[in-house]
Amino acid sequence: MRGDHMKKFLLRLLINAVALYAAVALLNGRGITPQSDNWLSFIWLALIFGVVNAVLKPILHIVGCPLVILTLGLGALLINTLLFYLSGLLGANFGVGFTVNGFWPAFWGALIVSVVSFFLNALLRDSRDHRRRAS
Repeated sequence: MRGDHMKKFLLRLLINAVALYAAVALLNGRGITPQSDNWLSFIWLALIFGVVNAVLKPILHIVGCPLVILTLGLGALLINTLLFYLSGLLGANFGVGFTVNGFWPAFWGALIVSVVSFFLNALLRDSRDHRRRAS
């Protein structure tokens, strides 16, 4: 059981690292400046991103619930933008993050992370389901 949880954690960490790398690479020079471009930095950044999301996202969704309802879910994009910006800022303090110059680069970065994470999770989920059916 523990091994299965560890595999899921490591897989989620790798997916976040790839998604953050994609966002930083696509927006490099367009409002986002990475502090480092090696993979180990993105693994550490993904860990910071995961902790920030695990701790703050539920709180922000509860506090921002009226905004999310009023904007028909678009307020969730604002929350994700804030969390992306904060993750970069915290990571930059440890030398593994990125700097974001403004709202729009943070918005597009959060959107890229969400889309890449969604597709990688879907792709890996289909792969796991296919292996289970084959056995």
